[in-house]
Amino acid sequence: MAISCKVKFAALLLFAVLAISMLPSTQVSAVGLGSYPDLLRKYYGPGTVTPAQCPGRCATRCSKTKHRFDFCNAGCMSCCNSCKCVPPGITGYREVCPCYDLKKTKKGGPKCP
Repeated sequence: MAISCKVKFAALLLFAVLAISMLPSTQVSAVGLGSYPDLLRKYYGPGTVTPAQCPGRCATRCSKTKHRFDFCNAGCMSCCNSCKCVPPGITGYREVCPCYDLKKTKKGGPKCP
């Protein structure tokens, strides 16, 4: 009887994992940008961030950086304060926030992470 309960539990667990893996992803892909332009611009476009929101948005943006977090965060905070927006996600989506995308370093690279 005890083995039967363990088998039922394992089957139920496997079914739950399978069901969860089949749920649609909530992350917006770069290809889907055309499908969600109004939604992205509404929440992440120019003028959508207050100075109090910059630390949280920049912490998210720099959370998986290959470079030093403090360096990424400083650049992001500077851009956020002047542009009043931060693109969604950890990379990409720069077209949602044109000011953020246009800022360049002295060497011509992107200033904002």
